[in-house]
Amino acid sequence: IMANDGNKFDSNSSYSLHHSDHLGMVLVSKSLDGENYSTWHRAATISLNEKSKFGFVDGTLKALSAKTKLEHYATWKKCNDMVLSWILNSLTPDIADTFIFYGTAHEVWEDLQNRFFQSNAPLIFQIEREIACLT
Repeated sequence: IMANDGNKFDSNSSYSLHHSDHLGMVLVSKSLDGENYSTWHRAATISLNEKSKFGFVDGTLKALSAKTKLEHYATWKKCNDMVLSWILNSLTPDIADTFIFYGTAHEVWEDLQNRFFQSNAPLIFQIEREIACLT
């Protein structure tokens, strides 16, 4: 990826990869286990922002087509696959196994949010009510 002047490598580009970036990297120190979504999400967001890769998960860097954008598709795919790998590596194995057929990091990110970022207030209220009614 070239900077606007066409001469220098742009290390802040979402499409740049650092020499230390690899498929086995883990975004966060504690894997998402289903109970810790809020803290996992915050830590993963920070890590992805530090690497200028959050656009791959929030949808601002749209998936490119191999047919219409062939010259850029390979670069987009390499970065998307890297981010997807990082996310999968930061999930517990049983959760990660449910995402292995997803094609984009954005799809996984959205599905994780839909599955795990849900308010437990109604459930907590119901359980507390049932406890209060026990005799």
